[in-house]
Amino acid sequence: MNFTTVWMGMVHNIVAYETAASLLSLGMSVWQALLTVIVANAVLIVAMCLNSVAGARYGLPFPVLVRAAFGHKGAQIPVFVRAFVAIFWFSIQAYAGSEAVGAVFGALIPGWASLGHYHIIGMGLNTAIAVALFWLLHIWVVSHGINRVKYFELWAGPLVIVLGLCLVVWSITVAHGFGPAFTQPSKLHGVAFWQAFGLSVTGLVGTWSTLVLNIPDLTRFSRSQKDQIVGQAIGLPGTAILFSVMSIVITSGTLIAFGTAVTDPVQLLGKFNNSIVLMFGAFALLIATLSVNVAANVVSPAYDLVNLFPKKLNFVRAGVISVVIGLCFAPWLWYDNGGVIFSVLNAIGGGLGPVAGIMLADFFMIKRRKYDVLSFYRSDSEYRYTNGWNLRAIGALVIGLIAAFIGLVVPVLSILYTYSWFIGVIVGGVAYVLLMRSSMSVEAIEPVAVGMFEEN
Repeated sequence: MNFTTVWMGMVHNIVAYETAASLLSLGMSVWQALLTVIVANAVLIVAMCLNSVAGARYGLPFPVLVRAAFGHKGAQIPVFVRAFVAIFWFSIQAYAGSEAVGAVFGALIPGWASLGHYHIIGMGLNTAIAVALFWLLHIWVVSHGINRVKYFELWAGPLVIVLGLCLVVWSITVAHGFGPAFTQPSKLHGVAFWQAFGLSVTGLVGTWSTLVLNIPDLTRFSRSQKDQIVGQAIGLPGTAILFSVMSIVITSGTLIAFGTAVTDPVQLLGKFNNSIVLMFGAFALLIATLSVNVAANVVSPAYDLVNLFPKKLNFVRAGVISVVIGLCFAPWLWYDNGGVIFSVLNAIGGGLGPVAGIMLADFFMIKRRKYDVLSFYRSDSEYRYTNGWNLRAIGALVIGLIAAFIGLVVPVLSILYTYSWFIGVIVGGVAYVLLMRSSMSVEAIEPVAVGMFEEN
């Protein structure tokens, strides 16, 4: 139940709503958009479950498990990168949620909008107040550790489903059915569709590429492999697909009700001109964004920062620091630029894909699903490699990054960048296996050669 509701809370958020609805604006038909969402979530659940196994088996988080492949010191590279990306994504979600806070205040406080005439660090005073309050809510949730996160997620996810179903009923009533979006033909055919399909699937996967790496941070608390696999299988693809269908149905209804497609749920609630509807809806959206941010984008960098500074930080302190650092990305300056967000999502997927490929290859193919727990915490163990660095893993990471991003610099290979996450996972994983097995062969030959020399 906990793993299911955690995923409910994470996939039911403002950015996910807008992403699913925006597939229609790319020219896809409803059925093409749903196919895109289904394929992306099928890929995600496979990757999530595979990388969850080690966390559930050994009770260890990502920053510790990654030492098996990269070495005790080398592991700090993927840990730092993953923490940076998670905090960046936190800032996006937090700013989106602060808009819901602003919507509630706008309905309750006369003259709230007039505060926008006063500016502070690039935003209106009303926006700044909403941002500050929503950031403080994150600090309150993480202030009592991982248990508060668990119980918060238990009711946050289902609450958003209730709001979504209410809007679906409204949409079907207004449109006398599922609305015009379901009868609108596709504007993309042949090569054009497959390019948009690849970019969209990679973007959707890139949205969760950080969690593909740090899912052991959550599954380490699982009582069994069955609990985490069944919980995630229900929570991720099931609720993600359901939420995408709901967002498309609701967007279709807005075409009839307002004459234009409204893909921002906060703007949609504002169009009802009903303070009760706005307050309930904005509260649900606020809780939804808070739940995804805490589970996906605060827990992970908190563990990363504790790993980087173990003598200085604990989970709560690291979580608070992550929230504060998120302000430095200043999302209010660029959030409304959709092109920037999708470009960043694609880059995130391409950058983290090789790390995921290396971790999976190490656990399933090199270590054969067997880790020595004590070696994770000993500097003289088998995970020491060369002074704490596994240079073969670093080499595989570089090869995977080159393959993922080569389409950006070589125009004739631009199609490869469309599938950057997939290419990064495959190339990074394969390169790691080849490099590790070649070194293992050399190490196996050397003792034989020395023995023959001594005997002669």
